[in-house]
Amino acid sequence: MPAAVAIDFFLALAVILVACRVVGLLAQRLGQPQVVGEMIAGVILGPSLLGRIAPGVQAELFPSGEANVVLYTAAQIGLVLYMFLVGLNFDVDLIKHRAGTAATVSAAGIFAPLVLGALIAVPLMNGGDFFGDGVTPFMAMLFLGASIAITAFPMLARIIFETRLTGTSLGTLALACGATDDAISWCILAVVLAIHQGDPTIALIAIVGGALYTVLVLTAGRRALSFLGTMTERRNTVTPSMLSIVLILLMACAWFTDVIGIYAIFGAFILGVAMPSGLFARKVTDSLEPLTTTFLLPLFFVYSGLNTEIGLVNTPTLWAVTLSILVVAIAGKGIACTVAARLRRVPFRESVALGSLMNARGLIELILLNIGLEAGIITPTLFTILVLVAIVTTLMATPIFEYVYGRHRTPATASPPPADLDEPVAATEGR
Repeated sequence: MPAAVAIDFFLALAVILVACRVVGLLAQRLGQPQVVGEMIAGVILGPSLLGRIAPGVQAELFPSGEANVVLYTAAQIGLVLYMFLVGLNFDVDLIKHRAGTAATVSAAGIFAPLVLGALIAVPLMNGGDFFGDGVTPFMAMLFLGASIAITAFPMLARIIFETRLTGTSLGTLALACGATDDAISWCILAVVLAIHQGDPTIALIAIVGGALYTVLVLTAGRRALSFLGTMTERRNTVTPSMLSIVLILLMACAWFTDVIGIYAIFGAFILGVAMPSGLFARKVTDSLEPLTTTFLLPLFFVYSGLNTEIGLVNTPTLWAVTLSILVVAIAGKGIACTVAARLRRVPFRESVALGSLMNARGLIELILLNIGLEAGIITPTLFTILVLVAIVTTLMATPIFEYVYGRHRTPATASPPPADLDEPVAATEGR
């Protein structure tokens, strides 16, 4: 990397960290988690705001070419590390006691968006320049359904962490549902890309490869990795050699799932789930979490915001379309998941809280949308509309959650699961 590019990159990093810190603090003052501030900071630093008021400064800080490639790579490393940590602290035992609820909510979070997405895709196909040339109604239905069904899994994990739900029944249930819906959404995207490119092997590799990877890592992989937990208990620490093994495996798994078309975060999360719990998980988390959450992860949100141009939505008709899709997105995800949870006898407050968390889409949807844009499935106009939907639904998550659930929650100590395996487990703090 040339010296000039390196200098520009370090300056961009400094600006990103300052912006994320300042906007993050403002977001916290307004009752939003730090991660929402990081998401908004990315939009502020991009063409939507800084690019309009000071285009020269914006172009100097974030030029296209090598500097952006380096920023993208660093952002992906942060995202993969963070999702690994989420998986590492994912309590499988809690979700076992609510498997029926998780399956029902996940199904609702996929089926309802697909149906509503199909209904709204038809008028969009006939009413404007929203989809690319050669896109069939069936492809449009699937893509729009997947974009509505997607959950901001990294952001969901961060919100759960910042609201102290990590390791609780509700937090684990939300993560399980979000992971399931996102995996299915990526498979749907693979099907759309396969149809668009006339190559069915794209979908086949993504779906079959993802299923085999999950089964293999969570069975044979879990058993093979158990020695890490034993060594940690024996030495009371995670040695540099052990941490190197973990990082090598993490990068390999992220690469594999990225290559087969399900995205790197899926491989990172599944590997984290397969890792030993207890002392090993705590030591690895202590080693990786500070740098990941304060330095690397914000780069992911900012990089995504740099590719967002809100100014494309500039007519009353387009704003009406945006509002319509927003309503459909809330109904297809937030309301559908809430109703599904209530049907499983989850208490009302917890059901609405779960629905609000599942309704957050955040900038993980931008990854799906960028793929669709680059493939020519959607136009920049629909891309921007769906970005706005992602931002609004994410901003809604924390206020609704705190109103219906957070402010009523009282600290509780860990307790064994109730006899009825699908009844709510008392909220607990920690892993």
